[in-house]
Amino acid sequence: MSTKGRWKWQDINKVNFSKIRTTIETAFYGNNVELLTSRREAYKKALKSPGTIATDLFVYKPELLNLDEGTRILLFNDGATVGRFAGARKIIGMPGVNEDQLAEVIREAVYGTRFRKMYHAISFTGLHPDFIVKNHILIPEGFENTVYNWLLNFQDLTSEYSLMYENSKLLNEPDIYIFTDPDWSHPNYPGGLALFDPNNNCAALLGLRYFGEFKKGTLTLGWSVGNRQGYVACHGGLKKYEYDGKHFVAAFFGLSGSGKSTLTHAKHKGKYQITVLHDDALVINLEDLSSIALEPSYFDKTSDYPLTSEDNKYLITIQNCGATVDENLKVVPVMEDIRNGNGRAIKSKLWSPNRVDKIEEPVNAIFWIMKDPVLPPVVKIEDPILASTMGATLATKRTSAEKLLPGVDPEALVFEPYANPFRTYPLSEDYNKFKALFEKGVECYIVNTGFYLNKKVPKELTLEIIEQIVEKKANFVDWFGGLKTMQIPEFEVKTSDYEYRELVKLSLTKRVEFIKNKEIENQGYDRLPEECISSLNNLISLL
Repeated sequence: MSTKGRWKWQDINKVNFSKIRTTIETAFYGNNVELLTSRREAYKKALKSPGTIATDLFVYKPELLNLDEGTRILLFNDGATVGRFAGARKIIGMPGVNEDQLAEVIREAVYGTRFRKMYHAISFTGLHPDFIVKNHILIPEGFENTVYNWLLNFQDLTSEYSLMYENSKLLNEPDIYIFTDPDWSHPNYPGGLALFDPNNNCAALLGLRYFGEFKKGTLTLGWSVGNRQGYVACHGGLKKYEYDGKHFVAAFFGLSGSGKSTLTHAKHKGKYQITVLHDDALVINLEDLSSIALEPSYFDKTSDYPLTSEDNKYLITIQNCGATVDENLKVVPVMEDIRNGNGRAIKSKLWSPNRVDKIEEPVNAIFWIMKDPVLPPVVKIEDPILASTMGATLATKRTSAEKLLPGVDPEALVFEPYANPFRTYPLSEDYNKFKALFEKGVECYIVNTGFYLNKKVPKELTLEIIEQIVEKKANFVDWFGGLKTMQIPEFEVKTSDYEYRELVKLSLTKRVEFIKNKEIENQGYDRLPEECISSLNNLISLL
């Protein structure tokens, strides 16, 4: 599938163009705009951009990444904000969002860039003829590193992918257009503005510097397209295990810092042939359960990778990390979040030795990664309604990847439906699609990668549990209400203990309250079916 970038005269009308879409796309045709589609050219501009640090480390196999020999790993740092700010997001179509008022703000923002050079970059979201969407972004001069990172994170216009795009089925979906100005400020939007018009595939990112806003802003619209076209939009990782002539496809869903990337990239000491689709952005076909990656590269945290880590071999760029000089007078990065929380890097697709753009085999299992301390290390759910409901109430903790408002407790347990805070359509659509996956036979598990009560669940145990599930050797026993768990030494589930039952009941009750709040918030925009609360109340009644 490909999107539409050229129009017949009779189709240029109010049906196909919204007020905000027209305002944003028009900005791309100004005489102050320079087209930039090559990673090589973007690198040269980023190298000369004020504040860029050209480390003395070189990109591994740059010729396979559409880069020149001798390309250095570039480091660029933001100021105080080094995470996403959910409070900046406004979505056209949601209750209380005034399109006319915001269109006026966007018109003024575009006008404010007329005396600045703007770079127009183009890329693709989706890496297969079945799902490939064209993206356009406009970024001001001075933010060349952002342009370069965007072209690295998404698929640039190589001859291979351009031909794939041209030969794919044309859909009645317009190209994605994103206008940005990180220097923008407005008294009504002190934290910036991330405005999305999802039905018209356009957005404006204003007053936001952190690259994650540009990455997730683009993906937000790509996922929206996928949702309309019969795919399940997934902020997750997916891999295929092969062993003894068998295969098992697993998808992992969790917010940043939950272990999603770790589980996706785990090599399991060579026990299996591992094929990785992606660790963050993909879509699953609701008909045949195949899956497609949306990005070629990886935007990974640097906190777990000291300078000596072998994984740093695959770095292309680094953001929000320090720099120093080594014993050989070489400029090298200071990793491990010493400078600030949420240091980030773009790693090349070569990080995964068996990386593919599509996995044809159907998904076998979905793992909700949670950090709810009342949950055992693993729980199996066989009821599709409850399985999707637990995904809609995925429990986790906030991380340094997010900028929090003053007074928000970063340690508090929060619910983030399907680990995807980037949804631009009603939550019920995701609920019904994940429920459909489970009705088609996809297995559902919860893995707790945090603490079970006061005891940390080690990464090694989680990997061992997953291996037993993959090999169909896991011995599950009944827990309660149709839920099943495993008997694991040192993690005994004492459901007979009154205090423990009360803790489980409290956790489930919080989920019920979360769903009930959705019936009120934003005039019920994200209301879920009554069966969700019923499935949770059935569990509570047994405690």
